[in-house]
Amino acid sequence: MKKKILIVDDEPSISMLIEFNLKLAGYEVRCVQDGEAVFDMLKPFRPDLIVLDLMLPKMDGIQVCRELRKQNNAVPIIMLTALQDVTDKIAGLDNGADDYMTKPFSPQELLSRIQAIFRRIQTLPGSSDTVVHDIGRMSVLTEQREVQIEGRPVELTPKEFELLLFLCRHRGKVLSRQQLLHGVWDYHFLGDTRIVDVHISHLRDKIEKNARTPEYIMTVRNVGYKLTGPNAADSSLA
Repeated sequence: MKKKILIVDDEPSISMLIEFNLKLAGYEVRCVQDGEAVFDMLKPFRPDLIVLDLMLPKMDGIQVCRELRKQNNAVPIIMLTALQDVTDKIAGLDNGADDYMTKPFSPQELLSRIQAIFRRIQTLPGSSDTVVHDIGRMSVLTEQREVQIEGRPVELTPKEFELLLFLCRHRGKVLSRQQLLHGVWDYHFLGDTRIVDVHISHLRDKIEKNARTPEYIMTVRNVGYKLTGPNAADSSLA
């Protein structure tokens, strides 16, 4: 079955351009022009991914993201914005978007990012993958895609879980932002590494006792990040 993509943009020229290229790539596409219409399309269309403009009538992209995540709808979202201010881009990520692109953009790059998201979703854990990663007070359950701290569930977005799982699989190793961008977002081009920093910040807020003095996700200055554990004597960090 074709993957379904919902385009949400009030500029017909942009919607038509995206729609043409996505249909050419084999996707089933629907277009709406305001934020409220997204929720009218969820049940009848059941999109596998949403391309969502930031500036929309009735409900803007941030409000749409926030409401979808509030409803525990984990559909992947790529935010489009004509605004250059990084705070606007980060706001989208803060409210549940998986990625963002700044207008004007190449339709081919958008297609690459959509394909990257679908590859990540469809990649199932290999038979050699650890089923449960126990690190200090935290347990990461691979097959269930769940995280627990002292037995209590921690609610993560799909992308936050994928980032944490990738760090678990490379536990104790220093990973650059570009390595994380490639490994988690599957980008085969030079992407904006601020995406990584935003998601790391969100993860720390959810799994650390104090995000300012993290026990798990450590920053390696001028390099990137590594996942350790509260117990410095843990031999698995070697």
